[in-house]
Amino acid sequence: MLIADIAELVTCDGPGETAESALGIIGDAALIHQHGEVVWLGPATEAPAADRAVSLRGRTMVPGFVDSHTHLIFAGDRSAEFAARMTGVPYDGGGIATTVAATRAATDEQLRDLLHARLAELRRQGTTTVEVKSGYGLDVAAESRLVGLAREVTDEVTYLGGHVVPAEYRSDRAAYVDLVTTEMLRACAPHARWVDVFCEPASAHAFDGDEARAILTAGMAAGLLPRVHGNQLAPGPGVQLAVELRAASVDHCTYLTDADVDALVGAADTTVATLLPGVEFSTRSPYPDARRLIDAGVSVAIASDCNPGTCYSNAMPFMIALAVREMRMTPAEALLAATRGAAKSLRRTTIGRLAVGGPLDAAVVDAPSYLHLAYRPGVPIVRAFGV
Repeated sequence: MLIADIAELVTCDGPGETAESALGIIGDAALIHQHGEVVWLGPATEAPAADRAVSLRGRTMVPGFVDSHTHLIFAGDRSAEFAARMTGVPYDGGGIATTVAATRAATDEQLRDLLHARLAELRRQGTTTVEVKSGYGLDVAAESRLVGLAREVTDEVTYLGGHVVPAEYRSDRAAYVDLVTTEMLRACAPHARWVDVFCEPASAHAFDGDEARAILTAGMAAGLLPRVHGNQLAPGPGVQLAVELRAASVDHCTYLTDADVDALVGAADTTVATLLPGVEFSTRSPYPDARRLIDAGVSVAIASDCNPGTCYSNAMPFMIALAVREMRMTPAEALLAATRGAAKSLRRTTIGRLAVGGPLDAAVVDAPSYLHLAYRPGVPIVRAFGV
């Protein structure tokens, strides 16, 4: 099939000397795919013959967004908590217990329906690859159930038993860490690719550096690859731990020391700094300084962190707009971070870009240029190709 009349084909497969060149833009373009694989792309005037043709009618095509950090499986509602934060109540991670209670009480079918509804929302906004974490069960049966449900919809499943310490273990944190690293891990590892932990000593509910190290190294010994929630609420050990363990990504990175930035620069080939601007928007917290990271040479990604407490949004175009407006990224840098950069944070090479031999994993922007992703925030102008 020939896809014709593409005003701007953004491959995100350019040479990469600058963000703009890395976008690999082809104007007045066409693309041919067969059985979901790209077999040709280039200027429309050079397109070979194809069996069928469809027209994009002057729209833009970009790689499908890669949302590399989500908590999509949960039940319950925390809108009142959001309203309280808007009046000045700070976030410290404690509200997760509310979601845990609701999620434990929900049936598999209820959770499955909620998950599929959120996935449909993602696709209507251009996301084609999504990572899904557990973390709202926090006991063996519930966490195993969540990773099993996640595995039904994505290969990028993350075991997050180390989300927070549940209420029943508040007086014996060591016992909960032991559970996360033994029986719970054995139940969840067969369904997961990743292990993650909320390493945040500034929160009484999350885990300190030693606890996080124990959780991550146990997961790695079970064959899972590490990711880290780090440096969200204050400077802490998360970034340094992620770099030491060669984690694929350290997510949040809101409060970074110079030593943290230097460590991320040195680990740019292995560890991505995944920024989650929707969290800062939803908590009135300071935004990460993406400009500082990019100028230093850090590998950067953008993701939604869709969750019921700190960012109940799965709109990657909105995250791109926030990255440009609030984190001093250029539109080109933001699009790369939401596609190629996020794919790197999942250690995937065939998504987040459009190239011959790769999948037709794309989104269509109802505009003549990708710039409209940041230029028209909140307007539903992008969808996954085929939706």
